[in-house]
Amino acid sequence: MKILFFGDSITDAGRVREDSLYTSYLNFGCGYVAQIGGALLYENPAKYEIKNRGISGNKIADLYARIKRDVWAIEPDLVSILVGVNDVWHDDGSSEERYKKIYKAIIEESKQNLPNAKIILLEPFVLDGAVTVKDKERFNKVYNYAKIVKELAKEYNLPLVLLQQELLNQASKSNQQLYSYDGVHPTIAGASVIAKEWLKVFKKEIDKEN
Repeated sequence: MKILFFGDSITDAGRVREDSLYTSYLNFGCGYVAQIGGALLYENPAKYEIKNRGISGNKIADLYARIKRDVWAIEPDLVSILVGVNDVWHDDGSSEERYKKIYKAIIEESKQNLPNAKIILLEPFVLDGAVTVKDKERFNKVYNYAKIVKELAKEYNLPLVLLQQELLNQASKSNQQLYSYDGVHPTIAGASVIAKEWLKVFKKEIDKEN
């Protein structure tokens, strides 16, 4: 089963771009993809092939611009998508309407080009590190983008990995900076939360079919 993770820096997590057996352990990056890959490959290294196609700084339009090369050409059995915070963080005229329109195009065209592939959506999130007094109103828009992802998951009947509340639940035991040093990029603890929640959805919705 070929699993491809598509997204921004949260997915990228410093991955090495060279795709070879020698560098395969570096291709995952050091974030949640590496933790998911480790769990699945420990379970059965012959069953799973993991591809990380996150690129730091990407917004929804950037994903759409490179989807033919970085997703469809690879022909994955499962596409996992996490994107949204940069559409808020890099405030360059992006809008919720545009985000939803392009996200819908990604889903619909992926279904056309990869008719047998499964798609998992991940909820965008933000923690207190990024929500300073100065930009709290702007970063609170991430919740609106998360709402759009939830609506799309329902509309297209796609598995959804909820992250915001679980990250807050875990962070409430200590402090949010231990789960994301800047409120956007996860620490290893934060990446562990994402991986755990993703694997729960994967095992329940996807892996049981294979």
